[in-house]
Amino acid sequence: MKQTVVLYPGGGVGHVVPMLELAKVFVKHGHDVTMVLLEPPFKSSDSGALAVERLVASNPSVSFHVLPPLPAPDFASFGKHPFLLVIQLLRQYNERLESFLLSIPRQRLHSLVIDMFCVDAIDVCAKLGVPVYTFFASGVSVLSVLTQLPPFLAGRETGLKELGDTPLDFLGVSPMPASHLVKELLEHPEDELCKAMVNRWERNTETIGVLVNSFESLESRAAQALRDDPLCVPGKVLPPIYCVGPLVGGGAEEAAERHECLVWLDAQPEHSVVFLCFGSKGVFSAEQLKEIAVGLENSRQRFMWVVRTPPTTTEGLKKYFEQRAAPDLDALFPDGFVERTKDRGFIVTTWAPQVDVLRHRATGAFVTHCGWNSALEGITAGVPMLCWPQYAEQKMNKVFMTAEMGVGVELDGYNSDFVKAEELEAKVRLVMESEEGKQLRARSAARKKEAEAALEEGGSSHAAFVQFLSDVENLVQN
Repeated sequence: MKQTVVLYPGGGVGHVVPMLELAKVFVKHGHDVTMVLLEPPFKSSDSGALAVERLVASNPSVSFHVLPPLPAPDFASFGKHPFLLVIQLLRQYNERLESFLLSIPRQRLHSLVIDMFCVDAIDVCAKLGVPVYTFFASGVSVLSVLTQLPPFLAGRETGLKELGDTPLDFLGVSPMPASHLVKELLEHPEDELCKAMVNRWERNTETIGVLVNSFESLESRAAQALRDDPLCVPGKVLPPIYCVGPLVGGGAEEAAERHECLVWLDAQPEHSVVFLCFGSKGVFSAEQLKEIAVGLENSRQRFMWVVRTPPTTTEGLKKYFEQRAAPDLDALFPDGFVERTKDRGFIVTTWAPQVDVLRHRATGAFVTHCGWNSALEGITAGVPMLCWPQYAEQKMNKVFMTAEMGVGVELDGYNSDFVKAEELEAKVRLVMESEEGKQLRARSAARKKEAEAALEEGGSSHAAFVQFLSDVENLVQN
């Protein structure tokens, strides 16, 4: 009898996508998998929601269960930070999750694997006696920093925000500017928002083990730090860490009709196109979009750019979930830009098959927001990256991608929330034309080979997953 693994990614395409890839690994190793999804309590035209629908439709080997929705929150009357709202919603879903887990015969239920934000589900598993594991969708380096942060903050009388760019030392990683930590962690340690975020990270390592979407050779120092309990978090024994990545989708090339952007790429020379894409929530002001356009035009390089309509509000998460029409390119770009660049540029105004674009022979560079999924997609494609972090842990990822992994260069303007056309032009030329760019491309190609080796039978990530399954079996038997 096959056992069922239940995966619980919470919300957001950036969390669903890698966990779906993890589901495929479980299936390959002989398990049934059910992914529990949340019906958003708000309606959205967000491209991420559409991406989740595509993923569900294209993965028949995985079962999906949608928990009954909670009442929609009223953003206008909600006085707290949106992150606190998200935590509140996830906690309220516990009762519905428990009912679903009880519907599966206990002898068939292998384990629950939760997303890093769904830690309240640990309480459900403790009540039911179900083994629970964390799936950390970011990298090992981020996990290492966030695991060490709670004791670092304990006893502080001021928030880290006051430290500015002062470098902070954490075991296993390069010095991290205080300003580059997750924004919510910069508040005063007694602030409700900071305390809630710290609680998330503390509870991530309260499960039986942590599966991480990375591979050993990419972040070996950070992985070793997490295994060195006495030094990493004094007084706390951390659970086993399993590097099982890179878990990256295989792309959509097998679709009946190829996306028009891929057809355009077919006609471009090898490694000649700069691809710009900033994730499902990547939005810029109209002024910044014009600046990007000028930089691209002046660089004289071929480009493919995924453009989204600027938000009408800057209020927290509201800007990510508001309804948006397709962008009016003539209104957003400098006069004549589209016409002048039509022979060397391609604009995408909806969704683009990012994995396929990055793996296409014509793609030569990737301007990215440094979300971890995108970073791994760039690494596994062997494409050098220009790093433009925006929110969440992306500034931390930028440090690791540039200072440790050697797969990217930074766009300095990210730290002032505005990248000038002159810098974009110069950095694009550096990657595409210079000797430094050639060295960056060579390092990126080497990382690609390391990623491939990790996933092969006997490779580090394959071995880590086999070890994880063995550890679960031993736990159940004992």
